[in-house]
Amino acid sequence: MPQLTQLPYVFWSQLFWLAVAFGFTFFVIGRGMVPKIQGTVDLRDKKISEDLERAQAARREADETEAAWRSRMDAARADAARLTQEAKAESGRETEARAKAAAETLNAKVESAEAGIRDAAASARSEIETVAAEVTRELVQRLTGIAVNTDEAAAAVKAEMHG
Repeated sequence: MPQLTQLPYVFWSQLFWLAVAFGFTFFVIGRGMVPKIQGTVDLRDKKISEDLERAQAARREADETEAAWRSRMDAARADAARLTQEAKAESGRETEARAKAAAETLNAKVESAEAGIRDAAASARSEIETVAAEVTRELVQRLTGIAVNTDEAAAAVKAEMHG
């Protein structure tokens, strides 16, 4: 085989060119491209870690905001319940005051009506006594022929009615 016979003549030159090719590859890729790729990877890792830190900070802030919101909502609910209770109590007091005022008004009207009835009854009694005294005086005069004084007849009727 002729390739094997020329091997001792070309071995050192092929080994030289192999070393040159590997050296060129090492310097171009190892010294030129790998640091750029590593820088890009490091930059990406740094950006990811910063994004994660910002996300966790945002989560903590959101949790704090939610806790503050819940606290405000609980306080608002408590205030609303307190205001509702106060409104109910105020409404009850107002209703009670209106009912009391209405009862007082009705009582005043009833007392006024009772006073009117008493006055009407007294007036009716007075008129009845006057009419009865007049009728009595005339009956006594017609039946017995005795003239009775109006005052005496009124006194007799009054004594009979009240006694």
